[in-house]
Amino acid sequence: MFGHDSPGGSPFGPSGFQSVNINFDDLFGGGFDSLFSQFFGGQEADRENGSDILFRHKIPFQVAMDGANDQIQIEVKRNCNNCDGRGSSSSDGFRQCPSCDGRGRIDEISMIGPFRQRIRKDCNSCRGSGRIVTDPCTICKGEGRSFQSSKVNFLISPGVRDGTRLRIRSQGESSTSINGNPGDLFIELDLEPHPWFERDGPDLLMALPLSYADLSLGADIEIPHLDSQDLRISVPPGSRPGDTILIPDRGLPSHRGIQNRGSVTAVLKLAMPKKNSRKMRKKISEIRDEMEEELETLENRILLEAKKRRRS
Repeated sequence: MFGHDSPGGSPFGPSGFQSVNINFDDLFGGGFDSLFSQFFGGQEADRENGSDILFRHKIPFQVAMDGANDQIQIEVKRNCNNCDGRGSSSSDGFRQCPSCDGRGRIDEISMIGPFRQRIRKDCNSCRGSGRIVTDPCTICKGEGRSFQSSKVNFLISPGVRDGTRLRIRSQGESSTSINGNPGDLFIELDLEPHPWFERDGPDLLMALPLSYADLSLGADIEIPHLDSQDLRISVPPGSRPGDTILIPDRGLPSHRGIQNRGSVTAVLKLAMPKKNSRKMRKKISEIRDEMEEELETLENRILLEAKKRRRS
């Protein structure tokens, strides 16, 4: 029955399917290539593109607030200007490529189980041109590419983070293949640190060292800020080292837009003079005696701090 030797046997004989020599073009009327490509991804290999380039670019911290239109200058392999990318000094300085017989493309055959897959790709010998250079260009030595200086303009958005990579398409190296596309340029941004701010996303953190008088009596502090308006920090009386003061909407722009900004957090620190004068030591001694009268005993203060720490 239809070639079966026994019920459940192979229709292609005891050796199985591999023993049969079948021409699929005959079976499918020359259309098996298109049918096969639907299942195995096709026979045309991608054109060989040029190499991508990674360029590290240092930017000031201020750019994280304002953004910037920036420019870099790079040395990159592009089609040689001297020979227009031909690789030859003259228009007739070529001979037919023996590897591809002048077609510029070659076929590679690979096996997928019992099937043969044909992949057509650019010929490496002639870079897909079908010709071999016999009169090499004096600048590119027959390669068709040479190092050239190129200026690239790009936009940096406000709120940019350290390590961000910008992709500039087709600004990488030209392809070694005549028919290939240029690679891409990746610009990795190296954000310089701020003199006193630390960053956590759009939020900014800073230490604010103050004298004992400012912590005890309170103070209004103004310092220059990234948005060109002074940052005002109101320190309440009786503040302690380690207390934090939150200033909302004065941080960096967030990824949601320039109108959405983070906050600034100031951590209060006690600043002590490196050396006290005799007059200052006398005043401090007098103040200490007065303060000791108002404070709990040292043991009680230690116990109170321990309770606060454990509750937190």
